[in-house]
Amino acid sequence: MNRNTIRLLIILGTLSITGIIAVQAYWVKRAFDLKEQQFRQTVMISLRNVANKISSLYKLSSIENPVSQLSSDYYVANLRIPLDADVLEHYLKEEFKKQNLQTDFEYGIYDCDTDKIVDGAHINSDFEESTALKKTLPKTDKYLNYFGVRFPSKTSFLAARLDIWVISSLITLVVTAFFGYSMFVILRQKRLSEVQRDFINNMTHEFQTPISTIRVATDVLSQTKIMEQPERLKKYVHIIRQENNRLKNQVESVLNTARMERGKMELDIRLQELHSVIYDVTEGVKAELEDALSIELNATRTSIYADRIQLISLIRNLLENAIKYSGKKPCIRIKTENIADTLVFSISDNGVGIAKEHQSKIFNKFYRVPTGNTHNVKGFGLGLSYVREIVRAHKWAIKVDSEPNKGSTFSVIIKQEV
Repeated sequence: MNRNTIRLLIILGTLSITGIIAVQAYWVKRAFDLKEQQFRQTVMISLRNVANKISSLYKLSSIENPVSQLSSDYYVANLRIPLDADVLEHYLKEEFKKQNLQTDFEYGIYDCDTDKIVDGAHINSDFEESTALKKTLPKTDKYLNYFGVRFPSKTSFLAARLDIWVISSLITLVVTAFFGYSMFVILRQKRLSEVQRDFINNMTHEFQTPISTIRVATDVLSQTKIMEQPERLKKYVHIIRQENNRLKNQVESVLNTARMERGKMELDIRLQELHSVIYDVTEGVKAELEDALSIELNATRTSIYADRIQLISLIRNLLENAIKYSGKKPCIRIKTENIADTLVFSISDNGVGIAKEHQSKIFNKFYRVPTGNTHNVKGFGLGLSYVREIVRAHKWAIKVDSEPNKGSTFSVIIKQEV
């Protein structure tokens, strides 16, 4: 599946899901508005019935429209006469039960002599428990004597009656989440496919080079006259040994990565002298680098607990990485120092450097800083990933300081036991 096809699928899928969500939101809003309208009508009818029953009780004529809505959850009804709170509460409960308005409500009776709502209570949805008003109900100048009723839980009451819409909305959310996850998996699989292709191409090239060199060297050694040229013989034997070690390191790099994936990195933790290990690793490259390698071992506390083989691999990987990216005139510095209770080991180079946006990704497996369609420096993209796993296994820390065209410094921070 090519990039354009995936992009088209994502765009079409996103538009489809967005459309479904928009339609769903529209109908949920319509359903809620309809429920709210039904609720308003039911409340208006109930309060009108209560007002007319009270009028009948006191032998007053009925009022055609005694109820007014002052806000979305607050209603007032004309009384015309003072009224006892117990009588009003009885009629309100009776009518709300009849109309199936099973929700909390608050009522209050306005007293024109004191200009206050003097009596009132908060009734729960079962119409059984009565408590004091949580806050004073608003007043109005519309009626001389009136009672007010507020529904503090109106929104939750209406939402509870949208069960089918809630279920359909949840289904829509699940579908949206599944779509998002599917797109994530598709993009991840595509990325993994690209990484796998690049890895195979790089590995093929990396293996072909030493194999070709060894084949040429063995062809030369197969000549009978080579025995008469001991210096030349020694040179080609050295080439074979060197390329063989190169192949060995490459195979070990791939195998170590496979072990890490299976969680089979076993450490033989022992007391090590870091400076001694550094000297052992750099001994083989000193002649090759000559004056390009600077070693500044300033640390005075150099004993650490580590797996010697993994520590050597860590130093070798960082050193080889510095050599590969240093360009034609390398300048590499290996430095150690004690900072507080830590031993800091760092390798610096004067190479191409790493941009900020790539520094958080260089320790990912197979990741290589993009350089267009070609890579001038060959490799698998496994070295720094392996370094990070070694650091994690030892519970150390690693950081990188780098700027493009100004080189890079990789520092390993080792906490020492006091």
